[in-house]
Amino acid sequence: MDILLVDDEELSRIAIKDFITEQLGHNVFDYTNGVEAFKAWQERHFPVVISDIKMPLMDGHKLLESIKNDTKGKNTDVVLMTGFADVDSAVRALRNGAYDYLQKPVEIEELASILDKIEEHQSLLIENYQLKKEFDHTVERATEDIQRKLNYFQAAYSNVVGIGNVGIFSEVMQSIMSVAEKLNKDRSIPVLIEGATGTGKEIIARKVHFGEENSTLPFVTVNCAAISPSLFESELFGYEEGAFTGAKRQGNIGKMEMAQGGTLFLDEIGEMPLDLQPKLLRAIQQQEIYRVGSSRKIKLNIRFVFATNRNLQEQVKEGRFRADLYYRLNVAKIYIPPLKERKSEIFPLAQMFLLQNAELKQKKFRIINKDAKKILENYDWPGNVRELQNSIERIVLLYDEIELRSQHLQFLENDLYYNVDEKNIIKPGSVVIPDEPFDLPLLEKEIVQKTLEKFNGNKTQTAKFLNLTRSALRSRL
Repeated sequence: MDILLVDDEELSRIAIKDFITEQLGHNVFDYTNGVEAFKAWQERHFPVVISDIKMPLMDGHKLLESIKNDTKGKNTDVVLMTGFADVDSAVRALRNGAYDYLQKPVEIEELASILDKIEEHQSLLIENYQLKKEFDHTVERATEDIQRKLNYFQAAYSNVVGIGNVGIFSEVMQSIMSVAEKLNKDRSIPVLIEGATGTGKEIIARKVHFGEENSTLPFVTVNCAAISPSLFESELFGYEEGAFTGAKRQGNIGKMEMAQGGTLFLDEIGEMPLDLQPKLLRAIQQQEIYRVGSSRKIKLNIRFVFATNRNLQEQVKEGRFRADLYYRLNVAKIYIPPLKERKSEIFPLAQMFLLQNAELKQKKFRIINKDAKKILENYDWPGNVRELQNSIERIVLLYDEIELRSQHLQFLENDLYYNVDEKNIIKPGSVVIPDEPFDLPLLEKEIVQKTLEKFNGNKTQTAKFLNLTRSALRSRL
């Protein structure tokens, strides 16, 4: 990515630029004030801007405002940097359209994590643009049958802010989206979204938050499964100076305060530590919290949305989830069935993903033949919509034909395979070792590289596919 960096502090600017270019592999164009930076942005329209708040001539707030007021600034992700004294100012900036903020001195892991998310967001914006472009061009040149299908796909689209256009191809999903829009109108009701991994729970959560409006109110996501139990409380509620060993000298706000005025989305809520659940229940009911190490009450104004791939009712019976919290969350519940129970959606979703990826990768694919359709609809899709999307993307990456045929789907029978040579295949649970010695680190390197190519350089998707943390993937790269 091309990144515009603005900071009048030379040492800070150089250090950040060196880290981003040398360790993360992005292109950085740096400036010392907002006026010059904005001129550069107008000429080039950088997808990412990282700016200090306090600067001469034009500060970070004014730069953010100037970018967002420009018609071409809608898809620019702006990250503001601030000292502790400006945290409230930074949170206000989030409501004015900033993607995120960083506290100075900047922590490189936090910076790398934010840029990973932005890279995935920018990739999604490009995909959405390419898909819309595909519709316009394909309708003009396609056969009458393909035109009918494309018109159907367009009619079945729903726009979800922060995600883009998503396919709604069944009465079940239409009903779920309708319920999400209704829940958007009452911020006081907590919403629980249940469904297996890959069914699209975050898409529904964003629909609950945004409804049909392009709101700038914050949508803050917390993955409960990704936070260490020892850090969970401070991450969620924030902490004061000296609250615990290793705490930042100036303290820190938590995700709940970051979501003020907007929505806090707690994904995988079933993984939340049992001893913190009463505090969460109080925050939901009283709309107030205390930071760790503080006796000062903080009033909240946030909507709570939760998601889980577990059966919370069973966890309550087993004593691993509090009954009182479960009953509070269960007021407005949305259940997303697995894809295997929504067979009618499989083919239109696959066709949509095929056109989308064909345009993105500049391939010829346009249609799915009857035999391939039958295979797709008979497969159980344990990874749900996400697995279907990844499978179609894999086919488009490996082949370049007009028609997706049954031969392209043979890998579904094996689930996963990797060719070591012409005779030996490595499969889960049945690894065949070649007779000749081989270089394991080199093999691992090739696997990582091939996967990175599969996802067009997207490190977040690559890490998820290989079941690695972003830090682990970064070290391998």
